[in-house]
Amino acid sequence: MQLSKQSAAWSILIVAGVVAGVVKLSAKRRRSMAVAPSIDLAKYAGTWYEIARLPNRFERKCDRDVTATYSLRPDGRIDVLNRCRRSDERISSIRGTARPLDPAGPNTKLNVTFFWPFAGDYWILDIDPEYRWALIGEPARRYLWILAREPRLAGDVIDRLLERAKSEGYDVTRVLRTPQSALHSYASSR
Repeated sequence: MQLSKQSAAWSILIVAGVVAGVVKLSAKRRRSMAVAPSIDLAKYAGTWYEIARLPNRFERKCDRDVTATYSLRPDGRIDVLNRCRRSDERISSIRGTARPLDPAGPNTKLNVTFFWPFAGDYWILDIDPEYRWALIGEPARRYLWILAREPRLAGDVIDRLLERAKSEGYDVTRVLRTPQSALHSYASSR
């Protein structure tokens, strides 16, 4: 009987330790993250080229030429069109809608929906004052993107943005650079 009480006590301690570890890891992954204070959504609208990203399941078929195009709607929401070229040369695209996460909060914390009712965080962590590049992330640190208005971005800017992401807890060793064709346009591929 004594042995089983000790075994039960040890089992409870082990389970409690595992649960505490999971809670601590979850809290660490969801710790606060600094975002850009505010943006002009009209200036943010338009086409952005993906320069780099953390690998993710919804872009696994994207080989190159990844873009995101944002358009303001009269109701204050943002239409989203993501496109990429697959290895078989076909164009993949998906449409969604974004809105500020909190109307009273910074407009750099957006909520994006591609398949209702599912939505994800899209937080603008940093942005160039001239809207030439942006660093996008989310609080669980599973997703990260570097976007630019041109298909290329200077290496020192990319390095600085990766350092910023690293300071926010991202594993930047996993970041993939996105190939962009010299001049590509999806206009003829609709």
